[in-house]
Amino acid sequence: MKATIVVYSAPITSRAPFHALEFARAWLAAGHQIERVFFYADAVLTGAASAAPPRDEFDAHQQWELLACKHDLDLVVCIAAALRRGVINNDEAKRFQRPAYNLGNAYRLGGLGELVEATLMSDRTVSFGRHI
Repeated sequence: MKATIVVYSAPITSRAPFHALEFARAWLAAGHQIERVFFYADAVLTGAASAAPPRDEFDAHQQWELLACKHDLDLVVCIAAALRRGVINNDEAKRFQRPAYNLGNAYRLGGLGELVEATLMSDRTVSFGRHI
């Protein structure tokens, strides 16, 4: 079975990215596939490589990156939500004339169309967090 995972809440205000990660690990361990992980609304902050949580706290960015590298996951950060929150890649930094970018290497910017596409290609869509 294939699943699309949607995360709505930021790692600094919610456990949603952690619970989504645990679900993804269990799903993959059961022999299933993940079509795409889509970070939307405040969850786009998960993709920011510039965040530096204390060593004894959950590092959502790093843990998702490790899982993505191990299982070749497609981690997509909603471009509209990301730009509003200052999460940008190199191309967007150049386009908006910003001095730096902060989107992690395992993440990429994408639109809502990619969420729709992944949902259509999946048997299940599972969401974590609150979207207000």
